[in-house]
Amino acid sequence: MTKKSYRALALSVALTASVTALPAQYVYAAEEGEPAAEGVFNPLNLPDISAAPSEVIPSDQATAEQTTAPGVARPELTPEEIAAARAKAEAEEAAAQAKAAENAAAQADANAADKQLKETGTLPTEIPAEVPAEAAAENADVSAEAAPEEAPKEAAPEAAKPAAADNANQTAADRWAKSRPDEDRIDRWLSSFEGQTIVDVEFQGASPETLKDAKAALSTRSGDVFKKDRMENDRAAIYDTGWFYDVFPTFQTIPEGVVITYHVLENPTLVSFELTGNKAESTEKLMKLVTVKEGRMLNTRELHENIQAITNKYHDDGYILVKLSNLDIDRDGKLKIVINEGILEGYTVKGNTKTKDKVVIREMRQKPGEAFNAKLARRGMQRVYNLGFFEDVNMKLNPGVEPNAVVLEVDVVEKRTGNFSVGAGYSSRDGFVGMVGVGDTNFRGIGDAFNFQFEFSGDNTDAHGYSFMYRKPWLDRRETAVTFRIYNRTYEYYDYNTDGDKLEEYMRKYSGGEITLSRPMNEYQTNYITLKNRKDRYISHEGGPWNRSGDAWAPDAKGNIVNSKEWRDKNFGLTRSITLMHVTDTRDNVYFPMTGDRLSFSGEFGGFGGDFNFRKFTVEENHYIKAGHAQVFALRGMYGRGFGNITEANEYRIGGQTTLRGYRDDQFRGNNMFIGSVEYRFPIVSKVQGALFTDFGAAWDSGWSPKHFHESIGLGLSVQTPVGPIRVDLAHGSKGNRVHFSVGGNF
Repeated sequence: MTKKSYRALALSVALTASVTALPAQYVYAAEEGEPAAEGVFNPLNLPDISAAPSEVIPSDQATAEQTTAPGVARPELTPEEIAAARAKAEAEEAAAQAKAAENAAAQADANAADKQLKETGTLPTEIPAEVPAEAAAENADVSAEAAPEEAPKEAAPEAAKPAAADNANQTAADRWAKSRPDEDRIDRWLSSFEGQTIVDVEFQGASPETLKDAKAALSTRSGDVFKKDRMENDRAAIYDTGWFYDVFPTFQTIPEGVVITYHVLENPTLVSFELTGNKAESTEKLMKLVTVKEGRMLNTRELHENIQAITNKYHDDGYILVKLSNLDIDRDGKLKIVINEGILEGYTVKGNTKTKDKVVIREMRQKPGEAFNAKLARRGMQRVYNLGFFEDVNMKLNPGVEPNAVVLEVDVVEKRTGNFSVGAGYSSRDGFVGMVGVGDTNFRGIGDAFNFQFEFSGDNTDAHGYSFMYRKPWLDRRETAVTFRIYNRTYEYYDYNTDGDKLEEYMRKYSGGEITLSRPMNEYQTNYITLKNRKDRYISHEGGPWNRSGDAWAPDAKGNIVNSKEWRDKNFGLTRSITLMHVTDTRDNVYFPMTGDRLSFSGEFGGFGGDFNFRKFTVEENHYIKAGHAQVFALRGMYGRGFGNITEANEYRIGGQTTLRGYRDDQFRGNNMFIGSVEYRFPIVSKVQGALFTDFGAAWDSGWSPKHFHESIGLGLSVQTPVGPIRVDLAHGSKGNRVHFSVGGNF
């Protein structure tokens, strides 16, 4: 077992207690006139003992011949011999207690002198007789040093007080240090008594408060055989009670065996407890973790538990660099713990060739100069990845300039964010048809996004027109974002009744624009407002069982036979609305979420000079449950209800890839709606994910009935590509099978 330094505490204690002298019976036999070894525990200035155990004898037998050598096996003791040895030990203990009382009285006088020194700056002219001459000389030296004759009278107390107090306290520490045996000597003693019988185990310097715990820590009892390893363990156990600054043993041999005395130096009384350096965690919260009490003797074991609790609190909250240092209790019993929380000095970005550094750094959740937080760093990584500009995002901690400071390095792998598409064709009916598309989700590397689509046909009988979108994500430091949309597009539209049966195919045109402003409330909550100005027109009949381009009577979606012109006037016109939405999003990854939720509430209010007055309220919840490695259950629920003059252009619509797979796009419509989905997603190979799902839902105007309910089951495949996730689903609904294709993934 390696030697343990029992003085090496995690805190530095300025000793304020005097050392109690050893009882007189601890006398070491040696040749007459042999000097004491320097640095050896020898308060009576006796010769050194480093020889064999036979040289150590009790004081009352120092001049007599020792008849039984220690370490030699002795015959079993009779009850009378044990009783005699015990009586003798009790007598010696009484003598030791009497001596301790004398020392306590001397210490009281010394304390009174010290009190006078602190209050008046002077020492008594006569040192009490009980105070050892060495201490008297030291106090006299202190007095002489503290109050020189030439010092001004009014300045003497202030000058004398700190100097005398420092020297007095230093003397106590010196006395203990000088009288304490070194660890090598203690180790030799422990080896020399191996195998002897332990007659008694005593303590010196322990108060009643600490003596009970010290005795309870012992595994060695009277009558046991002396074993070095058990003694070392006992010594460590005494120290580990937390009450003592230092612990060491001495030994006395008697004919019956060996008496062990543990000399202990108690910790000082805790006057005050202070935490400094903490900014990330409040002092109030941290002090709730502290159980050491002011006005009581300091227990270092309890203190270390408190320190660990504070450290664990920091770690649990993400502050992984925290260090508690300078655990320093001063001579007045004031304990100060300095907390170094570990500072984030700054950021570096590597791997970005197009994206500006500021685009990455502004997504990080901490500012330089704050305490580094691993949870916030991971959240920053999530936000950077969710931008959609990078295939991979990693972080590395590099040492900063200051101690316990770091620089966070963000390593990214960029992917292609721009796209350009073109298509063309020819038919005898429509002539030349085609489309051109261009966009970039990281325009100019500053995080802006735009998209432009243009479609044309030779005779305007096919889809044609344009749409344009531009989004700026950071208008200000509060992360205000703005999105503009303008559109003027004509396309072929399929109209269905409430049962999902086709009524008509016609060309429909919509034109106008929208502007959306958003601003986060906190890390996970964002508010949106959208202003919309849109005009819808019926252009021409293209097919289907009913033609509503003229004045003929025909059924509407609800099955009512109405005049076609009145139907067009009622359902087509100018819509002006304001939509308010609140979103809470805790998903870990917006493209392939494994955990978290997305909850949204929205209300759209129509009117404001438009042709239609209405109100629509919608709530949607997406929830993700991790089921294993890269496996997740994705759940979705959505409900909406409308009031007022809601036209076909503004009705709820379900059916298709994003709402109800297995059915045509917008196949079911109404003023009310609900949908639900349950999907199990699992990995197949790298960047390829499979899915099993079921969708269900309904849309109706009033009087819901089971016939409005529709469901489907299916399987899907998602592939991660440079332009984003591409998703293909095969679903079986009540009207057959359908294949759905999308870019950007599903919910």
